[in-house]
Amino acid sequence: MAITVLNTGRHAERVFDVVRSGFGEENNDVVARSWRRCLDEYLLHPDRPRELRALEPSALHERLARMATLVDCARHEMATLFQQLADQEAAVVLTDTDGVILHMVASPEFSEEVAPLGLRPGVFWSETEAGTNGMGTCLAAAAPVAVRREDHFYTQYTGLTCSAVPVYNPAGEMAAVLDVSSRSSLMQQHLLVLLGMTARMIENRLIDQCFRHAHPVHFHSRPEFVYTLHEGRLAVSDDGHILAANRSALFQLGLQSVADIRSRRIEDIFQTSQEDLLHRSTLSSFHPVVTYRAHASHRFFAVMRRPAFEASALQLGSGASSAQASAPGRVLTPTRTPLPRPLTAPAAPVGPTLADPTLARQLDVARRVIARQTPVLLCGETGSGKEVFARAVHEGSPRSGGAFVAVNCASLPESLIESELFGYRAGAFTGAQRNGRRGKILQADGGTLFLDEIGDMPLELQARLLRVLEERQVTPLGAEETVAVDFQLLSASYRNLMELVESGRFREDLYYRLAGVEVRLPALRERSDRAELIRSLLLAESGGDGRLSGEAEQLLMAYAWPGNVRQLRHALRSACALADGAPIRLEHLPVALQRAAIESGSPMTALSMPEMPREPAIGETPALSAPTAPHAGPATAGAPASNLPVSPTDEAADDEAVLKLNPIQANERQMLLKMLEQHRWNVSSVAKAFDVSRNTLYRRLHKLHIRLSHTD
Repeated sequence: MAITVLNTGRHAERVFDVVRSGFGEENNDVVARSWRRCLDEYLLHPDRPRELRALEPSALHERLARMATLVDCARHEMATLFQQLADQEAAVVLTDTDGVILHMVASPEFSEEVAPLGLRPGVFWSETEAGTNGMGTCLAAAAPVAVRREDHFYTQYTGLTCSAVPVYNPAGEMAAVLDVSSRSSLMQQHLLVLLGMTARMIENRLIDQCFRHAHPVHFHSRPEFVYTLHEGRLAVSDDGHILAANRSALFQLGLQSVADIRSRRIEDIFQTSQEDLLHRSTLSSFHPVVTYRAHASHRFFAVMRRPAFEASALQLGSGASSAQASAPGRVLTPTRTPLPRPLTAPAAPVGPTLADPTLARQLDVARRVIARQTPVLLCGETGSGKEVFARAVHEGSPRSGGAFVAVNCASLPESLIESELFGYRAGAFTGAQRNGRRGKILQADGGTLFLDEIGDMPLELQARLLRVLEERQVTPLGAEETVAVDFQLLSASYRNLMELVESGRFREDLYYRLAGVEVRLPALRERSDRAELIRSLLLAESGGDGRLSGEAEQLLMAYAWPGNVRQLRHALRSACALADGAPIRLEHLPVALQRAAIESGSPMTALSMPEMPREPAIGETPALSAPTAPHAGPATAGAPASNLPVSPTDEAADDEAVLKLNPIQANERQMLLKMLEQHRWNVSSVAKAFDVSRNTLYRRLHKLHIRLSHTD
């Protein structure tokens, strides 16, 4: 299908009329001001386009090598955006600041169609070459722009709609333009938002690549936004100076440019030192910790990590200097050092371990009944692996050759659930894709539809879903005709659907239509195959080289896992990051596991140990205690007389009991003795440091044969 352009004479007349009337000047219109530049400064004519200039292959190759870091950072995000758009008549384009197309993602058919127009790598799309267009006008305006078909200066481009946003390097300078060009005649309001989000992801990747020798800092005023697109990002040198910041960081800190923050120290930004922030981040297993704006009461949640280069340098034996990697002027220089595996990269899916008899029986039941077209409802606690189980059911079913389409009913806004499920025809609403969109139900035709968190579906949509399940026909939004569909149905919920039915929040007829057979998945703490599951997840999270120490494995096996498999996966992911290729030990596991271990009598670790001892609070009576082993040593010099440790009355018997402790208990005992010494034998302070009650701590001390006695 050829791209349709507007009437040549009429378009040219409109351009001249708008510029002569001064419309752009009076209304500050980006497109009209661009037309004026094209006529008055570049001496272009709407009906007489110049042939777009293109680089020779050797020159393009040289430019791509010079811009390798930028292109590498953008490549994945552009592919993701193209998939999100799901428009085969659109292209995602990246240009440099000269307007040269460096990289493009599009379908082969659309690429072939637009290549004669110059929409291909190596071609210049600046305003001086191509007139008003998304890429060139974004460069000229240094701001996001949307250029609709009739907004283009040259008539030959009026068959396209272009939306473009700038991409900034870590120095805060424009480094590129990200553009989507398509046949659509609609001004898709959400497209600039999607482009802006993609640009910010590319900018964050640039900071990570260009400052691999620096300490990354993630922060936000709300803890749930740390590690998301909305977080502020800083790169901090070894001596505490800030080298780079993303736009979100500048906005949250009330600064105008990177120059306003560069070379300041971390203490100038937050009420903390680099050492303290790094120490507290490590203790929290890199979950956000509270800090405050310097000289203000504004609270932030922040995490500081060690430089990414440290891990790779140890593995590769690299001798590159920190100054080279962190030099702001080298933003677009190709990185020759192989990058380490990203710590936050999602792991490959891990299939369910079938060594647990209950889980194996449930899987067998689900596969047998779904083969007879009986719908299956999966019940179980959140994080228990319902989607992984559903995939296993699909793969063992007669329709395993079809698609497995999962829909999380809880994560979709109510306004989008209907269009996501049922699809829509072209032009059904503003912003709709040109050719419409097939909904999830139609995508599952011939395969399996998995409706996760079905209990969160709005009541008004439950009636439509019930009708589809009964009639096996779908009517997309804005369409009159129905489309036949055939699929296997799996649904899941952590809620008790019968309770929702009784309270009027879920349709009873839909419940019985979904729950042909109800399958309950066991919680992780109930599964007998925990060891196999831990090993399989560890291999996935570590890339195949993860190892557990005996103590760490014992703690993982003993923990109750209220968050189930999801919590286990996250715990192993953070532990792999902290261990950095070494065997995972107790101190690499999350603080939550350690606290639960203390309260349940399992081994404790020193991960949550504070660096400095805490003095007794005013009015607090110091607890008097004494180590039982000879290596405990005398009282700390300068300690209060009433705080002196007392030797045990039966030291020989205690020594014999200590020798019978297993290695984990012996390690815990050593750690507790050290903590008691640091806190001047104040049991209240030690209990507070571990965030447990005094009674809990006393039980652990007694079990580990550490005697406490008072000498008041």
